[in-house]
Amino acid sequence: MASNEGFLTEEQREMMKVATENAVNNPPAQRPHSSLLSEHMHKPSATAAGGKAYGGGSNAVKHRRSHAGKSVRAKKDGCGGKGTWGKLIDIDADYHIDRNDPNYDSGEEPFELVGATVSDPLDDYKKAVASIIDEYFSTGDVDVAAADLIELGSSEYHPYFIKRLVSVSMDRHDKEKEMASVLLSSLYTDVINPNHIRDGFVLLLESADDFVVDIPDAVNVLALFLARAVVDDILPPAFLPRASKALPVSSKGYQVVQTAEKSYLSAAHHAELVERRWGGMTRTSVEEVKKKIADILKEYMETGDAYEACRCIRELGVSFFHHEVVKRALISGMESDAAEPLVLNLLKEAASENLISSSQMVKGFSRLRESLDDLALDIPSAKTKFDLIVPKAISGGWLDASFSAPSGESGRQEMEDEKLKRFKEEVVTIIHEYFNSDDIPELIRSLEDLGAPEYNPIFLKKLVTLALDRKNREKEMASVLLSSLHIEMFTTEDVADGFVMLLESAEDTALDILDASNELALFLARAVIDDVLAPYSLEEISSRLVPNSSGTETVKMARSLIFARHAGERLLRCWGGGTGWAVEDAKDKILNLLEEYESSGLVSEACKCIHELGMPFFNHEVVKKALVMAMEKKKDKIVVELLQESFGEGLITINQMTKGFTRVKDGLEDLALDIPNAKEKFSEYVEHAKKNGWVSSSFVTSLTEDAKLG
Repeated sequence: MASNEGFLTEEQREMMKVATENAVNNPPAQRPHSSLLSEHMHKPSATAAGGKAYGGGSNAVKHRRSHAGKSVRAKKDGCGGKGTWGKLIDIDADYHIDRNDPNYDSGEEPFELVGATVSDPLDDYKKAVASIIDEYFSTGDVDVAAADLIELGSSEYHPYFIKRLVSVSMDRHDKEKEMASVLLSSLYTDVINPNHIRDGFVLLLESADDFVVDIPDAVNVLALFLARAVVDDILPPAFLPRASKALPVSSKGYQVVQTAEKSYLSAAHHAELVERRWGGMTRTSVEEVKKKIADILKEYMETGDAYEACRCIRELGVSFFHHEVVKRALISGMESDAAEPLVLNLLKEAASENLISSSQMVKGFSRLRESLDDLALDIPSAKTKFDLIVPKAISGGWLDASFSAPSGESGRQEMEDEKLKRFKEEVVTIIHEYFNSDDIPELIRSLEDLGAPEYNPIFLKKLVTLALDRKNREKEMASVLLSSLHIEMFTTEDVADGFVMLLESAEDTALDILDASNELALFLARAVIDDVLAPYSLEEISSRLVPNSSGTETVKMARSLIFARHAGERLLRCWGGGTGWAVEDAKDKILNLLEEYESSGLVSEACKCIHELGMPFFNHEVVKKALVMAMEKKKDKIVVELLQESFGEGLITINQMTKGFTRVKDGLEDLALDIPNAKEKFSEYVEHAKKNGWVSSSFVTSLTEDAKLG
């Protein structure tokens, strides 16, 4: 009977006890590889039933019967699984898992931590666009490349796509360079917005030094890409001078910009030369395409065959330029009432055949809407006709309903809002550039280029707001700039309106800038000291604000600053005089140089001193003091000679000259008390100024009107 099978004998119990004690007293590393218990359990022993060896000889541990009566193989080195004992205690032996064991448990498998690489979205984007670019250079399919880029998403990384596209093509043949330029023109606006195009070229210019290492003619090639972008209207010409200022003169990027300007964009017929430089292997020039589109539309107006017109448009192979077809077709429809139905039919047919995509259709309408003001000069009813065409196009299903054409008052307001939005974006960039360069003439030119004098108060508000959150250097620069702008561009009303806007939002500004109220008071007081605002202007500004508001308190604070002792000197130095100039110091210097000129008679030396003052925005003071000196000391000849030389050298501009004459005219009544013939002398100076073109025509007109009233 085998009733004891599966139980330990007394001898085995004793051996297990001894082995356990040994395991506690002797760590595994100090004992032999085999434990005492394991040695004994491998030896045969008698059983209580029939004297059989336990477990069957030397395989007693590895082969035994379970309680179910089945033969079970114990796991190697102990822990043999259910119904087995396996090895005990010998914990330092190698442990092996047998995956063929019926009792195998995957949870017993050893494991190790594997470090997972964190994916960088930008790296993933760069890898993806590399594939898109390679495929495009292989197939030349613009539409597929555009679709792939849209599907990829991550539009914030588009500047890196531009950098990759251009840099890859730079080291290839002219065919790929031409293809890269074509793709950029195609993706412009529809897929990649203008800001990303600009940022992409900035990245390229910053990397020009690296490109030269691998591509010897990188400067010339990149300059040609830059010129091509300007010719293709995907980069504004103003990008070049701004980039030149931002780049170190010694950098290759600076050389690229200079080469683009002087070698490519300054040449006669530069557009055609730039477009054909790489052979034009993938398309005809823009001008040629425009001419072909005009011919197609002209023929269509004569025949009315929409099918033939669509075929010709398709054969042009410029799907990325179909917005030009839309724009020109709409203009043709506006020029003649009889042509409008034909135009609408053509565009509808082109849309239904998927010849002109929805995005190209919208782009064509958008471009026409932006040029309506200019178009109205030739077609007075252009705006009205455009407003009538848009609903027809939307209801016909061939213009996306998301396109809404401004009409009436709401339309004009929408266009005005868009213009204001663009103005604000532009002036932020202009102001930041000014804070970096301290170049007042360049800022004035940039503002003039914007051509929005009605937004001058908004510029002032933005200038002061940005300066408030910066250091004293920028605050001083802002005050100096206000003085210059008041002389060159801004009226006193513009300045007053700007400060009213600032003070109306003073409470909101204080949420971000704790000391905003005190700082605004200093700006306001400084404007009065710099003759930008008259003291009585503070009363006017205060009357336009809500009573007892933060704004009115700021005006009171400014007034107290102005009437404090030594206010002029303190306010002129309120920002530490970082880059600015003190009005009184400037006047003293001008007076000294004029007195020295009176003694020496050296015109060239006087002009040099005026130039060294470094205050072109304050040269009207030179004109004023020179004219007054001529009246007082009867030095007409030398004063006229100085003004003529200064004007001829471009040292004193016509605006500064006019401002100086105006200030003398305004003070003639007071001057006449000390100089009886002041008015007669001034008239002589004005005649000389008119004859030599020193003063503006508006000044001459105002004098004429004053004479008539007198």
